[in-house]
Amino acid sequence: MVERKKGFQIAANIIMILLAALCIIPFVLLVMSSVTDESALLKNGYSFFPAKFSFDAYKTLLVDSGSIIRGYIISIFVTIVGTVANLTLTTLFAYPLSRKDLPGKGFFAFVIFFTMLFNGGLVPSYMMWTGVFHIKNTLAALIVPNLMMGAFYVIMMRTYFTTNIPDAVLEAARIDGAGEFKILLRVVLPMSKPIIATLALLVGLSYWNDWLNGLYYINNDQYYSIQVLLNKMLLDVQYLMSGAAGGAMNQNITLPATGIKMAVAVMGALPILIVYPFFQKYFVKGIVIGAVKG
Repeated sequence: MVERKKGFQIAANIIMILLAALCIIPFVLLVMSSVTDESALLKNGYSFFPAKFSFDAYKTLLVDSGSIIRGYIISIFVTIVGTVANLTLTTLFAYPLSRKDLPGKGFFAFVIFFTMLFNGGLVPSYMMWTGVFHIKNTLAALIVPNLMMGAFYVIMMRTYFTTNIPDAVLEAARIDGAGEFKILLRVVLPMSKPIIATLALLVGLSYWNDWLNGLYYINNDQYYSIQVLLNKMLLDVQYLMSGAAGGAMNQNITLPATGIKMAVAVMGALPILIVYPFFQKYFVKGIVIGAVKG
């Protein structure tokens, strides 16, 4: 039995190592490609051991370093504010839905589920946000549309509250004279760190990687997030390399187009890779507990 258990452990470790390698190796290749000379990249293809190193891709992107820094600051601000706002609204919606004695519970559950199946579409949404709420060319355009609250997150948090917060604990708090808000703040939330951390990571990733809202609602470069800015730079490089610029571009100038694509991906993903380890210990537990039971 001991040998069998040891064999299973070895096999499980090997599988996990292989899975980890499948996640790490592509990113390592991405980083090495971003620091490979363009001519060597075109001649030899992608390699873990570049024939010639070059930081031209990063130098090209960092020509306007002020815009890059501003883009990072805006992305960090939008991610933090948007994540806090999303978690606040999600919690305030999910907690009542988790209570069995909520009047009209079925109606509110239907409303939130309905939004997972149907939406007004891009054109009506654009007209509403720009014509009614006037968020165009404001930071609110990067925070409010689409990402402020999601039905999937509400359902995950409601499920966690239902299956992991004992009714006896809530009842004991009521007997001690606590109201619903005090119960939520002093009892429920301290017991919900795994799901809160999990949703914070998911929502934060959504905000950090979002560039569609910037594409739709922002045309003032002072409000470009890092993703919008990098995407614009990439499109500009592709435009120049396509020859569409005609005589406007000096034929002696060559841009590391392929390397720039890789550098854009690295610069966009690096901050998230730095933050992720701090949430990882809660992530798996929150996903499993929050999604298994309904």
